[in-house]
Amino acid sequence: MRRRQNHQDDNAEVNMTPMLDIVFILLIFFIVTATFLSEEGLDMRPPPDSDTPPDSNAPPPIVVQVDNENQIFVNQVRTDVDRVLSAVNRFRAEAPNSAVLLEVQDEAEHGIIVQIWDEMGANGVPVSIQRSNSET
Repeated sequence: MRRRQNHQDDNAEVNMTPMLDIVFILLIFFIVTATFLSEEGLDMRPPPDSDTPPDSNAPPPIVVQVDNENQIFVNQVRTDVDRVLSAVNRFRAEAPNSAVLLEVQDEAEHGIIVQIWDEMGANGVPVSIQRSNSET
């Protein structure tokens, strides 16, 4: 006679509790260590209309134009993107309180525009931006 051996089914069960604990700990770690940055953008809205007339003694603005081919002109003189600040400073030497009007066309590269904007802001030059039509 044969003996029957009682074999217990070897059901291998994975205990999921420690794995879930680790997942929740990692989740909390990443939530706590994540940095939430508030990114600033360029304010493209025009300034509100004012009732006061413009100052007649104010010097005319220095016009920096960026066309569709990314050519840069400072008061109608062609210049390189790295030399815009020096060209503006030359014109500001003649009229120290003059502001800069950044006139860009629709197809101009945004990187160039932002680089010019940042250079002017870092050197304390007041700058405003104006979009011009491509047809002109």
